[in-house]
Amino acid sequence: MSDKKQITYKDSGVDIKAGEEMVESIKGVVKDTHGPEVLSNIGGFGGFFRPDLGSYKKPVFVSSVDGVGTKLIVAFKAGKYDTVGQDLVNHCVNDIAVCGAKPLFFLDYFSTGKLEQHVGVDVVKGFAKACKENGVALIGGETAEMPDIYDAGEFDLAGTIVGIVDEDKVINGDSIQKGDVLLGFKSSGLHTNGYSLARKVLFSKYKVENYVEELGSTVGDELLKVHKSYLSLITGLKELDGVNGFSHITGGGIVGNTKRILPEGLKLDINWDSWERPPVYNLIQEIGNVPEDDMQATFNLGIGLIAVVSEEQVDTVKAKAKELGEEEVFELGRII
Repeated sequence: MSDKKQITYKDSGVDIKAGEEMVESIKGVVKDTHGPEVLSNIGGFGGFFRPDLGSYKKPVFVSSVDGVGTKLIVAFKAGKYDTVGQDLVNHCVNDIAVCGAKPLFFLDYFSTGKLEQHVGVDVVKGFAKACKENGVALIGGETAEMPDIYDAGEFDLAGTIVGIVDEDKVINGDSIQKGDVLLGFKSSGLHTNGYSLARKVLFSKYKVENYVEELGSTVGDELLKVHKSYLSLITGLKELDGVNGFSHITGGGIVGNTKRILPEGLKLDINWDSWERPPVYNLIQEIGNVPEDDMQATFNLGIGLIAVVSEEQVDTVKAKAKELGEEEVFELGRII
């Protein structure tokens, strides 16, 4: 045999055994998200999901894929990894819920330079927690160890959600009319958008662990607030007469997202003073001298979901929203 030094896959930075151990360690939390529709547990080549289509006349599958952007950098700085998985699931759930869909199952992608098992497990626990809360099955995923792409301690996430809706119950904004009212519902913070700007500004003055009086928390805790799921709210409102559309406020802000569902010839007339922005936005704008146009185009500004409602149904929708736990509903403007 040659005396030449052997180079193994582990020497190149990929530890197969660590990956296998992580898969074994998360099987329990993943299985907790499964109902009778799931035909396999994690570890096979594919996830099997048998939907009950009996109550659907013309079932349509609705899907979405997303990530959590540079919010991950805040998680790295804070050493807190159990919330970003929840962010990703809730973001994806909201994206299909506003189309009228019921989410069915979720698939995740976790990639890192060097797999640290406790980090991966925390992230997956976050996926599983949000999946359980939303009644979604976590049926599979991919863990990739890719040295030289990520620096030490870094990783990236992506997720895919699949849901279902009857074709005649798809919500696409077609019924929105002139005079409809924009009802806004609170976000739980920045959600998963605008973090490149927020980080550039806030970390120019503060560290992640700094307590800031205006926020009533540390910078890290404020920025790592979990992206809110609006599934139960949307489910409760979408059957009401006069609810003509929903907008999930993500990248692009209130206008950028809501105009996507407007029929041709209609536009938004927003009263930007109709709600009080949470302190974090005022802090970002003040420290960074951020132009108002940039604030509006980058952040949700405290509004995570908008329902477009016929004027005569506003009080009914507000009452139902309160029943569903939304104490404050803001009239943001109208369709013109």
